[in-house]
Amino acid sequence: MILAAAQTKPTRGDIKANLLDHYRLIELAAQHKAQFIVFPELSISGYERENALQLTFEKDDSRLDHLKKLAVENNIIIVAGAPIQIENKLFIGEFIISPDNSVAIYTKQFLHEGEDVVFHPSFNYNPMLSLENQKISFAICADIDHPQHPENAAEKATDIYIASIFFSPNGIPNAYRDLQGYAQKHKMNVLMSNFAIESWGYPAAGQSAFWNKNGELIAQMNDSDSGLLLVENHNDNWTSKIITA
Repeated sequence: MILAAAQTKPTRGDIKANLLDHYRLIELAAQHKAQFIVFPELSISGYERENALQLTFEKDDSRLDHLKKLAVENNIIIVAGAPIQIENKLFIGEFIISPDNSVAIYTKQFLHEGEDVVFHPSFNYNPMLSLENQKISFAICADIDHPQHPENAAEKATDIYIASIFFSPNGIPNAYRDLQGYAQKHKMNVLMSNFAIESWGYPAAGQSAFWNKNGELIAQMNDSDSGLLLVENHNDNWTSKIITA
């Protein structure tokens, strides 16, 4: 099994440019035989609040078509974030696009202070995936600040916990502490993806990373490069590769 975390530098409000960057990194991951790639929180739009309504996606949005095509052609699961409107409510969400052409939606369950002015939290959209008999659960940013979230994932026998975040340099030490602790406590492998450039006027910390189920930090990117963190499982032994792009 090969997993990839994409560390990206979104262009504010430019959906087309950000999607092109997704395509590029997905194809690069596929060249390295990755079966799964995750992008940061709101990766397609960049992190936004007030402007999120102008950047909204729907489940059957035609702008997802090429991502779906890439998933099918490269046999890769793609997890990409956007503001998602469902039944007249706006969520911080992510599309989970599978090689069978299906699209599932995960929505952020715990919001940061101020996000509730624009977005709704929801526990109703919380899919699990299976890849090579490994159960995968998802989290977006502030979800990881709440121990209840990984506990719920562990109760469902999650093997791999995927965190798409937008954390600043001030916040990243706490994210590392928490994710390492969750990996160790719940015996889950943890893969985290973060931005490497400011969004919404706030700096991003980069440092996308992977911890094995013993809580050991296997690999991390730096705070400024865009590219991929690739991890591969050989009989429960994880190796890593970092590609800047």
